[in-house]
Amino acid sequence: MKIEAEVTKGFFGEFGGSFVPPQLQGVLEMLAEQFEKYKDDPNFNEEFKYYLKEFVGRENPLTYAQNLTEKLGGAKIYLKREDLNHTGAHKINNVIGQILLAKRMGVHRIIAETGAGQHGVATATACAMFGMDCTIYMGKLDTERQALNVFRMELLGAKVVAVDKGQGRLKDAVDEALNDLVENYENTFYLLGSAVGPHPFPSIVKHFQAVISEESKRQIQEKEGKLPDAVIAVTGGGSNAIGAFAHYIDEPSVRLIGVEPDKAATLTEGVPAVIHGFKCLVLLDEEGNPQPTYSIAAGLDYPGIGPEHSHLKTSGRAEYYTVTNEEVLEAFQLLSKTEGIIPALESAHAIAYAAKLAPQLAEDQVLIVNLSGRGDKDVHQVYGMLNK
Repeated sequence: MKIEAEVTKGFFGEFGGSFVPPQLQGVLEMLAEQFEKYKDDPNFNEEFKYYLKEFVGRENPLTYAQNLTEKLGGAKIYLKREDLNHTGAHKINNVIGQILLAKRMGVHRIIAETGAGQHGVATATACAMFGMDCTIYMGKLDTERQALNVFRMELLGAKVVAVDKGQGRLKDAVDEALNDLVENYENTFYLLGSAVGPHPFPSIVKHFQAVISEESKRQIQEKEGKLPDAVIAVTGGGSNAIGAFAHYIDEPSVRLIGVEPDKAATLTEGVPAVIHGFKCLVLLDEEGNPQPTYSIAAGLDYPGIGPEHSHLKTSGRAEYYTVTNEEVLEAFQLLSKTEGIIPALESAHAIAYAAKLAPQLAEDQVLIVNLSGRGDKDVHQVYGMLNK
């Protein structure tokens, strides 16, 4: 689909903006207007907090990983337990916020994209509760890797569309969801799950995911009497990481560390480009097209990244590192065996880097690792990989 680019507000440094067809730009401007109207509205926020507590199960703990800390040596490691949320990941925070926004806008058809399936499950869950029509786009390869989550979405009443174009992964699911929105924008709300996309999506997702760092900042000061030395989170599209970083961005003493797969190293190897209607760091091939990516964690298979992460990288405020699949599988088992917590493969990337960093630091230093999701969805896949 050929589109004419139109640049509007919503930039983080040089990244962000909105490069979309004119009719879609009008929809996004209305969404931005409604978001600005409600994000500080007391009644909206009271309802949002109600569902976070009574449905999601927040506030979730900041758990001292004593066994892991003692095994690794060095800095104390705390885990922000997004895995304990209803539906098993951080995704539900943003879903509740956006579906309440859709409700106020009078929209009853919800569409979403998903990679690992956690955003799809969260969206289907909320749609079931609020009685909304739900369609989830998912790459065909990812539907096979995450068949259990596909069944969960269908059980919750969602229609799951397997996208077999391109690589059949997250990028292709986003393509189809955007095409759907362009065709059905008059009666459809696109509930975007990552901190990506044209303005205002990155700001919306950050706003609703910022509850992660809002809680952890208070919790760590209650437990340690100080701010952490570093916050570590995995980056795919970037939603859990931007939520984990949000309330520390203006705290220069706190290192912000994002971790990505070495075969989808967008922040480490990407260049500025436009993808899916916004400008960010993108992995491009020799012809200037988005490069095929691969990660054992389906939620990280994306050649772009959120625009604010792109800005945090290029400005030097945040650091981004890669880990290998082998290191991720080791970390998956390490946390399971030391703490009795099975992490999502996505979250195991953050654990893998923490396992490298902690021994290099002093015992009075403190790390917070955002445990973005639990590993129930990945156990069968990991079993297959470890028993080849």
